[in-house]
Amino acid sequence: MKPTIQTLRELRESGYTPKPIREELRANLIAMLDRREPLFPEVVGYGDTVIPQVQRAVLAGHSMNLLGLRGQAKTRMARGLVDLLDEWVPVVPGSVLNEDPMAPLLRSTAEQLHDDHPIGWMHRSERYVEKLATPDVSVADLIGDVDPIKAANLGLDYSDERVIAYGLIPRSHRCIFAINELPDLQPRIQVALFNILQEGDIQIRGFQMRLALDLQFVFTANPEDYTSRGAIITPLKDRIQSQILTHYPRSIEDSLAITAQEARLTAEQHRRVVVTPLAAELVERVAVAARESEYIDAGSGVSARLSITAYELLVAAAELRSHLTGDAPTNTRITDLLGIIPAITGKVELVYEGEQEGPEGVAVHLMNQAFRSLFAERFPDPELVRRGKMEDVYAEVVAHFNDEGLELLRMDSDAEHAEKLEAVAGLSALVDRYLPTEDAEARRGAMEFALHGMAAHNLLGKDVIDGEVSFSDLMGNLFSADDED
Repeated sequence: MKPTIQTLRELRESGYTPKPIREELRANLIAMLDRREPLFPEVVGYGDTVIPQVQRAVLAGHSMNLLGLRGQAKTRMARGLVDLLDEWVPVVPGSVLNEDPMAPLLRSTAEQLHDDHPIGWMHRSERYVEKLATPDVSVADLIGDVDPIKAANLGLDYSDERVIAYGLIPRSHRCIFAINELPDLQPRIQVALFNILQEGDIQIRGFQMRLALDLQFVFTANPEDYTSRGAIITPLKDRIQSQILTHYPRSIEDSLAITAQEARLTAEQHRRVVVTPLAAELVERVAVAARESEYIDAGSGVSARLSITAYELLVAAAELRSHLTGDAPTNTRITDLLGIIPAITGKVELVYEGEQEGPEGVAVHLMNQAFRSLFAERFPDPELVRRGKMEDVYAEVVAHFNDEGLELLRMDSDAEHAEKLEAVAGLSALVDRYLPTEDAEARRGAMEFALHGMAAHNLLGKDVIDGEVSFSDLMGNLFSADDED
């Protein structure tokens, strides 16, 4: 609740004492730890790695640089630090520098204050300031500049504090100030941050002002920037007290949790489409394959946004089919994964070999890698079967395709889709043995996945043309490809 204190006298009588922002963050973090409340509750996968480092930096009163590839929740954590601020703090009304009535920064402000002077209150949501570093950012933008018109009108010298047009950093006094993509700042602009980080003073047009600025600096940076676009100059890195390395999810479970949390689905989509666990996991496997692929620039990274947008497209593909066939609700199918290709091609940086393959070719390759990895975990290793080291559990399914093929069309109704899968000899028994489930729809999804996995391991042939998938005998598929060539 907003405090009811309205004058400087009431504020003094209340016992209020100004508190530096770092002490404020530290005290509220300690209180949160004592209550066993989580910091950054919406950030998944950092509980034992990144978050403890951030907590230690806050307890130490450090400025920090969150260093990591794109899509690693760096900005979200910076914004989440606002939760560690006091809910309300007093301010001098109209002060461009958010001055504390009990500790004004400017001499001109102090001269105006009296016991009956009104005070205002600033909510913690207003105490976060963020700036995206771009090459066109100037010292005037960040620090400030002299306003010659104001100086002339007031008849003041340029060194007078009243003629300064303050930049973003001084106007963020008593706030968390975040600079995203720090290496993109030109070196001469980075130099302007030296004194603010270390001594708290600023210099404008050669006029030095001692301002006891009180800010919590948080920077974010991408390691790729150090070589491709810019760098954090060494003296500035030396002044940033804690550098914290972020990372991508280290388990499929964390990846699934992040995607489920961040995917923006409508209530209608939730009612109409059931996302099967296999399809959801395959989306995450595609992202994992992308991060390990020789076709993709590892230094650029593969954002978690790839998984999120791919998941949304997966649901959209099933929803589109549902509206056209009238099946509602419907389950996602493995062939719906063909609909996620736009989410892949727009979010990866290809190396030369990837450019040769083409964006869509790389996307299909990544999906095949996802099929291979997940199939090998759920079914017997096809390589061991080939070597005769274990029972050939795939023989009946493979034999079926010696005589006939199978076409799975995007707009098959659920009944047609189920009928085609059930007709494949041995497929039902294979799934019941290794992926048993009592849910009939999930079982058919597992049957479809088994075919894609067998094709990825070269037990079956598979063709994808205009979003339609067909399975056939592997050798027949090869001979057909030779005839087309």
